[in-house]
Amino acid sequence: MDSSEIRQALIAAQRKDSAASSDFDLNPHVELTHGRILRDAAVLVLFQADAQAGARLVLTKRSSALRHHPGQIACPGGKIEALDGGPEGAALREAREEIGLPDGAAELLGALPAHETVTGFTVTPILAWLPRAVPLRPEPGEVAEIFSVPWTHAADPARFRVEERIWRGTMRRYYVAPFGPYYIWGATARILRGLAGRLSQ
Repeated sequence: MDSSEIRQALIAAQRKDSAASSDFDLNPHVELTHGRILRDAAVLVLFQADAQAGARLVLTKRSSALRHHPGQIACPGGKIEALDGGPEGAALREAREEIGLPDGAAELLGALPAHETVTGFTVTPILAWLPRAVPLRPEPGEVAEIFSVPWTHAADPARFRVEERIWRGTMRRYYVAPFGPYYIWGATARILRGLAGRLSQ
């Protein structure tokens, strides 16, 4: 697929109906607290047009100095603030702060269903398209590295597999989609797995 076809596929994917996802999808034995309070957040699932790969997904490796999720792979994003005006504004603000995405550089394509994390957030993924390469810079306090994976890695459900580990005393299952030295897992992998499933329909 070329860049224009990929852009159209992303637009079509976000229009398809599907349920919200959760870090608990693969762990039905976990009993969730009724009436739990979740904090609203948003991430920017940013694809950049690329002559060779068609498109590449922009990801970050979080700083190892961060209190929450140090060193993990993530899409740019964070909590929705009152002045953001909603998930789209929050995702763009966080991308500007974390990777230096210039205002107006990316086209917003739509939102994917919300995702609940084990850390108490409801995350709205915002699909975005970057038609051309722009200089990006990591915010040293939050981002250790900016990298990208090719479209074929992000859009293929077969690239994702399920692994498990002990978390808070119980076995937890989760999606992973490793790419070279980057271990993409947890909420990021679950959100991307959901998108890959929509793209393959």
